[in-house]
This record gives sequence, structure tokens and C-alpha cells, in this order.
Amino acid sequence: QVQLVESGGGLVQAGGSLRLSCVASGRTSTFSSRPMGWFRQAPGKEREFVASISRDRTTYYADSVKGRFTVSRDSAKNTGYLQMNSLKPEDTAVYFCAAGPVLGPTTQYEYRYDYWGQGTQVTVSS
Repeated sequence: QVQLVESGGGLVQAGGSLRLSCVASGRTSTFSSRPMGWFRQAPGKEREFVASISRDRTTYYADSVKGRFTVSRDSAKNTGYLQMNSLKPEDTAVYFCAAGPVLGPTTQYEYRYDYWGQGTQVTVSS
């Protein structure tokens, strides 16, 4: 089992930045071998893919965040990060991190991720 805990959310003005962290605990020996994903869910909307990073640090982004968000990971610390710059009001959502299966593929599809954090709120004011 892997437990994930996000942090770093908060209230920021449009154009500002936030850095989200996702710390893994439990069977952390497998963390570096798992793909990681970031998703978000705005009020009244379905959860959507934001970014992902593979075990070899290949990254993928949703078009809506490309060029503004950067996903990274530090396997030694069992931690993933989502750096969010040039934030917009439409980025307001609860952000979730997720970990996929060991040696699994990086993907934008929620059902391919095995473990999820509880989410952290990001609110961008105009």
C-alpha cells in the first residue's frame, strides 16, 4: 500500500504561483517505479487530468496548463511536485496526486492509477 498526501494549496491572485507537493508513505520502496499523475476537480465539474511524470521523468501536460505548470519528482524524498505559474481563475479546483502501478505506463486516465491523495484546494482570485 502507498499513501499519498498533498500540500501547498491555498489562495493566490491571478498571475501568481503555487507549488504543490505530494508525499508518499507506506511501500515507498516502489515509489520511484510508479508513474505519478496530477488531476483536478472544479466545483460542479468532473475530475480532469493536469500532468503526469513517468519513472524516467518523461512529462505530459494537459493543453490548458502547458507552458505554465511543471511536474517533477524527487524519488529520494518520495515526493512529487506540481509547480504552477501564471495561475488563472479557471485553475481553481481541488488538486489530487495519484500513483500508478509499479512499472506502469504514464497516462491521463484516472482508472490506471492505483493510489490517490485526499486533495488540496487551490483558489485563484481575479
